[in-house]
Amino acid sequence: MKMSKKLQPENEKLIINGREIELMPEVAIDNAWVGNGRVEKQLAAAWLTVHSADRPMSPLIVGRPGSGKTTLVAAMARVIDRPLYIFQCTMDTRPEDLVITPVLTESRTVKYQASSLVSAMVKGGVCILDEGNRMRDKAWASLAPLLDARRYVESVVVGCRIEAHPEFRLAATMNEDASVFNLPEYIRSRLRPRLEVPEPDEATLRQIIRSNLSFIDEKVLEAVMAFLKVADTREQAFSLRQAVQLAGLTSKICASDKNIKITGAVEEGARLIADVTDIRMPEGY
Repeated sequence: MKMSKKLQPENEKLIINGREIELMPEVAIDNAWVGNGRVEKQLAAAWLTVHSADRPMSPLIVGRPGSGKTTLVAAMARVIDRPLYIFQCTMDTRPEDLVITPVLTESRTVKYQASSLVSAMVKGGVCILDEGNRMRDKAWASLAPLLDARRYVESVVVGCRIEAHPEFRLAATMNEDASVFNLPEYIRSRLRPRLEVPEPDEATLRQIIRSNLSFIDEKVLEAVMAFLKVADTREQAFSLRQAVQLAGLTSKICASDKNIKITGAVEEGARLIADVTDIRMPEGY
């Protein structure tokens, strides 16, 4: 396998062994992290290098669906001022999908497309391997050298080795209750530390909803919070994402129907967001 001696990003492209490789564009996520400050500090520590011989770690971010795992990593990318890339892992992801893929164009020529992961490696950006436990062992195997001190991937398609920029940072996210595959141990041991995103308390949840929905009416917010508290006591807790969606939809229902009561709008929104039909607003609200 040939070694590529020089990789030169030019106009969002690479030239490797005489082949032009297109890079993926970065992702724009403007949300700030509002929530547990401890897990934010843990992520910052994992990515920090304290010596020229030191290497950043590749943490595994774990939490319920919609708990803010991706937002946490995206917010940290903004803090360290690095471009953000997201690779969505699926059970159909192939090893070459993670590196460089040949694509047949309309003019019947072949172009080479770098993955979001490789684009982040070259640009010194942050890559999120989203829902990593949906990816099969064979795909993970191609990332083993990237996740240890070697910090490179190999492309069979182009026949080269691509080394990560010193500023490249990686994190993988995984849903606690939606595992499709167990990560192989040699990968799990490389994805360290394991950082858990906790459930927000009531005050933090209010702050998160306000940060996502700056326009929300205070009465609507109070009604949504009361409903969520009842749902939690009934062990039908909404995820963080669903809570924000419920608040947003309730606002829309109230705006579209001036005759509806806020309590009715919340209950209708809950049915539409989470298919909840047996929870009612607390009495006397």
